[in-house]
Amino acid sequence: MSIKFRKILVTCALPYANGPIHIGHMLEHIQADIWVRYQRMKGHEVWFISADDAHGTAIMLRSKNLNISEKKLIKNIHKDHKIDFINFNISYDNYHTTHSVENLFLLRKIFASISKKQLFNKKIISQFYDNVKKIFLPDRLIKGTCPICYAKNQYGDACEACSSTYEPTDLINSTSVISGTSPILRDTEHLYFNLPVFSNMLNQWIHSGVLEKSVIKKAEEWLKLGLKKWCISRDKPYFGFKIPNFINKYFYVWMDAPIGYISTFKNLCVKNKNLNFNEFWNKNSKCELYHFIGKDIMYFHTLFWPSILEAVDFRKPSGIFVHGHVTINGLKLSKSRNIFITAKNWLKYFDVDSLRYYYASKLTNNINDIEINLNDFMYKINSDIVNKLVNLASRSSSFINKYFDGYLSDQLHDNNLYNYFINSRKKIENFFESRKFSLIIQKCVKLLDIANQYINENKPWKIKQNIKKNSDLHLISTMGINLFRIIMIFLTPIIPNLSKKTELFLISHLRWDNIQKPLLSQKIKNFPKLYERISSDKILNISKLFN
Repeated sequence: MSIKFRKILVTCALPYANGPIHIGHMLEHIQADIWVRYQRMKGHEVWFISADDAHGTAIMLRSKNLNISEKKLIKNIHKDHKIDFINFNISYDNYHTTHSVENLFLLRKIFASISKKQLFNKKIISQFYDNVKKIFLPDRLIKGTCPICYAKNQYGDACEACSSTYEPTDLINSTSVISGTSPILRDTEHLYFNLPVFSNMLNQWIHSGVLEKSVIKKAEEWLKLGLKKWCISRDKPYFGFKIPNFINKYFYVWMDAPIGYISTFKNLCVKNKNLNFNEFWNKNSKCELYHFIGKDIMYFHTLFWPSILEAVDFRKPSGIFVHGHVTINGLKLSKSRNIFITAKNWLKYFDVDSLRYYYASKLTNNINDIEINLNDFMYKINSDIVNKLVNLASRSSSFINKYFDGYLSDQLHDNNLYNYFINSRKKIENFFESRKFSLIIQKCVKLLDIANQYINENKPWKIKQNIKKNSDLHLISTMGINLFRIIMIFLTPIIPNLSKKTELFLISHLRWDNIQKPLLSQKIKNFPKLYERISSDKILNISKLFN
């Protein structure tokens, strides 16, 4: 049976260019990267992109605080973000920025197309104004109590507690983040996108298989409440792209940020002449498009973004994969709330694979939050990776190297057991495809328990040492190496560093398409140090960063 070849474009939400990447951000990029690596192992053509979200008032204010230009700030941040993603093995084909010629070109083109269809209208509104700093306040620089669920300390556009969206003026007890004073209301004219026009289209689209049930339910709630026209402009001073034919008006960051998905791919097409931009983005594209995002930006991606794409006759996403927040001690990791640990600081204490494995052990295709418990983290890594996975390879290879010159036997000791492991592949593949990574970890741990039990029951260390070439000791040890190899193939998208070390050790590539063929009659290297146990001292030291 032939396998359908797929062309896939995958994106992550754009990190904001006003600060470092923290491990809360990294959840999404790791989740997407695991899925991308799996699809590539299956032989599909996958393009993986993201970019810095490089506009907005927050960036303007940060640059002033640092006494540098906005362009200098976003350039420095962009460089740091790219390094962080490389260090965590996030396999981007292109990591760009929304402050680019491609994004400006596409933004103006899309704006002109929507304007021609008369989907924008002007409106004078009352908006919060900081009378101390003399600036109109964007949503993220206003905090107050959510008017829907009454959660305190929420932003001016959306509630992180209940995911509701609202106007900043709906907030209760509003406060300016930059001055700490109560803002006043001032009239100003803005430009609005006619989102309600697309209600019927959106209702059909969200039920077309592109969303998980929990996300559909939320989108249905928003549609039932009724969509409102969407403000896509901001007043001067602002760092961003100016709106053509408007005085002192700039495109709202949420207008140009999602267009960054398209412009980043366009930039990739410039770098790779074999890529066809229209093949991926025209309305009738046969290629697949998936967005990985956090649940706090569901509204933008399930309602606003597909409406913009519909308005300009571009293709819409094949799927939007939504994850929950990362919490520690029950608190959401957040730069703005100063509850986070940077990606750089994490690597001072732990390796990359440890976080990737730990997140995978908790990730499903729902939007539940993921709690980091550092003691649980230490136990899981030491138990699963060190005691079970690496130990399986260590104890098996020791006999191969000591008694058989590093050569594996020419046959397996238990073909039924080997086939049982191989037959787990279909279930693992389904879990990867549906992003149920925690079930992959659970299945692999069960297989590891079976493999280690097999070694324990056969007791190779008790076999007499007047060894023949095809003795039981040779067969049992070779069997252990092959069971280890199968599990490492399953885990390769999750823990790529350990996979690379394993390939060097086995002198064999870990490939999905040759998993059925065992390693026989070939040499392996002396067992290297594949992984380091996590100490309680490191857990104690990193815990101090959260206190």
